[in-house]
Amino acid sequence: MKSTIIQEDIETIAQSLGREIRALEGKTILISGSSGFLGSYFSVLLQYLNKTVFKKPCSVIALDNQITGILANALGDITDKHFSIKKFDICTPISIQGPIDYIIHLAGIASPVYYMKFPLETIKTATIGTQNLLELARLKKVKKFLFFSSSEIYGDPTPDAVPTKESYKGNVSSIGPRACYDESKRLGETFCTVYHTLYNVPSQIVRPFNVYGPGMKADDRRVIPQFLSCAFDGKPLPVHGNGLHTRSYCYITDAIVGFLKVLLSKDSGEVYNIGNHKSETDLVSLAKLVIELTKQPVTIAKIPYPPEYPADEPSRRCPNIGKAMRNLAFVPKVNLRTGLKRVIACRVMPHAPLLPKK
Repeated sequence: MKSTIIQEDIETIAQSLGREIRALEGKTILISGSSGFLGSYFSVLLQYLNKTVFKKPCSVIALDNQITGILANALGDITDKHFSIKKFDICTPISIQGPIDYIIHLAGIASPVYYMKFPLETIKTATIGTQNLLELARLKKVKKFLFFSSSEIYGDPTPDAVPTKESYKGNVSSIGPRACYDESKRLGETFCTVYHTLYNVPSQIVRPFNVYGPGMKADDRRVIPQFLSCAFDGKPLPVHGNGLHTRSYCYITDAIVGFLKVLLSKDSGEVYNIGNHKSETDLVSLAKLVIELTKQPVTIAKIPYPPEYPADEPSRRCPNIGKAMRNLAFVPKVNLRTGLKRVIACRVMPHAPLLPKK
């Protein structure tokens, strides 16, 4: 791994799960979207478990089509011989020899700038790609299929629905600028539900809320990596519109622990919000915190939405995680200030380092 911060985070995840994680020992795990931010953490964690925890290593089939990245892991090289890392498009038919015990379906285009650039690919990955993997899960009789949906499926919740429960049906436009992502994720959830009902595929759905941490690409264009990149380049931090819309940010260790608790749970056919309900903050406040923590002499620039960024942003985004807390004993532990300090200390930003140019 490239950083002691990441090493500490991986160890924290493993320790937080304790004996629960041993359910993966000796199993075969397929990860789609393995080269992305979350996929990289899952891969590095499984490599760590193979080396330090598991007596019998797990086997990992890591797939990624590289549409928005590179096949290499963002957090460091994967050298584990039990990994099979392939460039592959899950929207094409999938045929894999041998058993598969778990499928972690992370593939998707989550950054608004990129899903506007690749709208059809975004739709196909969340729908055709999801069905292809569900069909594989059915044929292989997997122990669990974990689909990564998004908090964006809620659209712009009405004020009385924030913090938002899993039962909220959403306030989403099927023809709006964000529809290719929002609506395809909603349909992906429907595929999971139908396969669970018709074929008893043990599917679970997670809806992540703004996960961040070391290893996010500076050119990702989501708010935290963009703010940090601008700060260390000595540029104003761009805030779209009035900057009063809010998000709840969840540090990567808390998020991965939550995701794995869902994967390893005894139930199936359920939906879980995974996020930090105590970290809701508006963009201006977030920008001020980034400036304070980076100690960079930069300003905040309120700007109109650029043409490559989709309008119609939700005004608030905050999860109700009561279900995950009750059913899975999921409790996020890292507050926003602490998490940002760790990202800044790590400064692992592929393609555009956070370190100031000398």
